[in-house]
Amino acid sequence: MDKHQLGMKALQEKKLEAALKWFNEAIEENPDDPLGYIHFGDVLLAAGEWEKAQIFYHKALELKEMPAPFYSLGTIHYQQGHYEEAAGYFEKALRNGLQDKDTHFMLGMCFMMLDNPRFAIPYLQRSVELDGDDTEARFQYALSLVKSNLAGEALEQFQKVLEAEPEHTDALYNAGAIYMQFYGQLDEALRYFQKAVDIQPDHLLAGYGIKMAAKLKEIGAQ
Repeated sequence: MDKHQLGMKALQEKKLEAALKWFNEAIEENPDDPLGYIHFGDVLLAAGEWEKAQIFYHKALELKEMPAPFYSLGTIHYQQGHYEEAAGYFEKALRNGLQDKDTHFMLGMCFMMLDNPRFAIPYLQRSVELDGDDTEARFQYALSLVKSNLAGEALEQFQKVLEAEPEHTDALYNAGAIYMQFYGQLDEALRYFQKAVDIQPDHLLAGYGIKMAAKLKEIGAQ
């Protein structure tokens, strides 16, 4: 095995000091190869040394624009709550060929955190298209739809989440909220809210939904 392979093996085994040693030697032997800097940054990232990791990712990008450092930089900025900067890096990762579900998902989540759900829709949708079994991606996609007032499409996605995870309380609540707020189907809304509370008694939003739907039914009966 070469030094990169030895370093990756050490990283996988969580032997971080050994991994740093191998990648440092790889950099010393070939300082113009961006891969060594990327891998060194990955070890620092695994160790929680975010600021130091960024230095190595930027060094790799100085040598060659590659998608992996952009994705890693995006992840760091997302974890730090710098969503605009993170979105910029994830966009560059996409433009440089990293067309996987995770990059689309993370870019979509940046826009969700920036309260731009309509911008998030195409990226979360693509993430779901690339992996239909990813329940979290589908749930976030549904949220982006309902926050964009696309209730019918959102309800369809929440229902698919519930097909995969029948006890997903947040999907139950949101489905109930759509039935109540967009369709005025209070009995159906109550059914979803009640199921969410039966599964998770401290689900505050579902509990509030029950009270609101009951109040609306009372007003309608007067």
